[in-house]
Amino acid sequence: MLDETPKRFDRIVAILIQLQSKKIVKAQELADRFECSLRTIYRDIRTLEASGVPIYSEAGVGYALMEGYRLPPVMFTREEVSSFIAAEKLMQKFTDPSLGTHYASAMFKLKSVLRSGDKDYLSNIESRVVMQTAEPMFNDNSPNTLAVLFESIAEKKQILLSYKTFGKDELTQRNLEPVGVFHDNNSWYFLGYCHLRNDYRQFRTDRIQNLQKTDLDFTLEHDSLETYLNKTETIPATKVRLLVEKKISRYLCFERKYHGFVSEKEIDEKHVEMTFMSRDTENGFPRWFLMFGDYATILEPASLKVRTLELLELNKKRLL
Repeated sequence: MLDETPKRFDRIVAILIQLQSKKIVKAQELADRFECSLRTIYRDIRTLEASGVPIYSEAGVGYALMEGYRLPPVMFTREEVSSFIAAEKLMQKFTDPSLGTHYASAMFKLKSVLRSGDKDYLSNIESRVVMQTAEPMFNDNSPNTLAVLFESIAEKKQILLSYKTFGKDELTQRNLEPVGVFHDNNSWYFLGYCHLRNDYRQFRTDRIQNLQKTDLDFTLEHDSLETYLNKTETIPATKVRLLVEKKISRYLCFERKYHGFVSEKEIDEKHVEMTFMSRDTENGFPRWFLMFGDYATILEPASLKVRTLELLELNKKRLL
């Protein structure tokens, strides 16, 4: 029988660290993280309590450390030190200037507690890691977008948003209750309850012209962000079939998932048939199709062929 004492010791220490990182920690959350049973978590919690760690629990809520209890300084493994590099580079390129500045300050504090050897290790490779972005993710008029959104969500205060919709010149102003922020296809978005439309809407951060937190409280209790994102699956979708040359199909593997890709089957030595369930055959899908249209044929629907031809005619007029 294997001796699991070292493994259990590491898990108990990790549980103690996680208890200090959050106000409340659920037993199921710990069980999921460490891939063990709830019974194992209950046993580990009792071990911490027996060792003098002041933990209180509330049925159906979770565990928490007594206010004022603090851990001694934490030592990081070399693998954890390496992860800091990637995190710092991502924060520099994929967040707004305000959050980037705060994270840089946090990194200085974190690096200050590293051992000398780990500081050298970090210095030797941090200049060798580069993150690149294709397009700006935030508008220059609203450089602190993420920071304001985070504050709004945490404090449950409404925001006043000035927004420019794609393809339109006029700005709209609206009061919103942000639900959450997410990153998708190289862009940041946030979803919130819009008091102008009386419904939930999502917005792309690079189209935000101005963003201010107000003193108005949220008027609604909102579910988790995932709940609303999953609801987009109920939007009616149109079946699309394309005949695509194999030599180009492999380059579509990344982007096709954003256009409702369902399946792919081989037709002959040179072609594959791709099936999609698209929720935007008016603009998004035909514009994407034109990127590789000289290597593909629209099999269905006929309406997509018509819309693609309309876009081609518009391009033709602009080029003449």
